[in-house]
Amino acid sequence: MPACEGEPRYPPAMRAALVRSPPLLPTAHKLTPMPPENVDPLLGKPAPAFCLPDAENNTVCLEQFRGKWVVLYFYPKDNTPGCTIEAMQFNAALEQFAGLGAQVIGVSGDSPQSHRNFAARHSLTILLLSDEEHTVLKAYDSWKPKTMFGREFFGTMRDTFLIDPAGTVVAVWRKVSPKGHADEVKAVLLAKKG
Repeated sequence: MPACEGEPRYPPAMRAALVRSPPLLPTAHKLTPMPPENVDPLLGKPAPAFCLPDAENNTVCLEQFRGKWVVLYFYPKDNTPGCTIEAMQFNAALEQFAGLGAQVIGVSGDSPQSHRNFAARHSLTILLLSDEEHTVLKAYDSWKPKTMFGREFFGTMRDTFLIDPAGTVVAVWRKVSPKGHADEVKAVLLAKKG
């Protein structure tokens, strides 16, 4: 029997053995279902605790907001186009979030001085925290390798976490698009509040 194009060519004796081999039967062991790909490891878990300096170098701790909803968003860098859009949209919705009992917190690896300049330049009143050591970014799995212009480096991912009044992460957005994200988070907060 001639081999099909692309098939390996076996000697006749081996070909006969392959034809006579019994078919492989499925094993009897039970398969473990895999979790859905979109389930974040932090979802449903206590939010990692932290204390970080704000733009005025005052220490702010997540624990201070226990009993309130918290919108914790991580962004790469002050005064960049996407980060500015995101900050301005959250800032514009601050009163609405406050009316829903939520505190909005933005975190990046920028210094407190950088946050002061960023807030002044764009008239932001949003709470911005500085994580220059990237400890909180790492705890929330938002400090990851990135590639730009063929160069690999570690950087901040644009991620958002909705934390309930008991301190549990109830919604996660990874690699978000800044435009319209504040409205998306607000809609989920409304749904979660019931």
